[in-house]
Amino acid sequence: MNNVDEALKQLIDAILDSETYRRYDRQRNEVKKCPGLKEQIDEFRRRNYELQNGSDYAFDKLDQFEKEYADFRENPLVSDFLAAELAFCRMMQEIDIKVTAAVNFE
Repeated sequence: MNNVDEALKQLIDAILDSETYRRYDRQRNEVKKCPGLKEQIDEFRRRNYELQNGSDYAFDKLDQFEKEYADFRENPLVSDFLAAELAFCRMMQEIDIKVTAAVNFE
């Protein structure tokens, strides 16, 4: 397990040193400087998730949601954070997919 632990430490260090993570971390810290903004972003993400994954998925509800949050998403702090977060999530998903495929995990 020692080799795996060392490799994991190296992977974590590489992730933390990546531009994708550093951008996400910078944007997250900027958001934290604005009282209540993180909570608003969390609410936006929660509602978005529920709309896209609920049993009553409807384009009209999604359209209404997008209109309701259009101004919110135009805030540069919000849009930059969400873009950085999405890029970081995609990087982490790609890592997971590659590791899982490489070890033939079924």
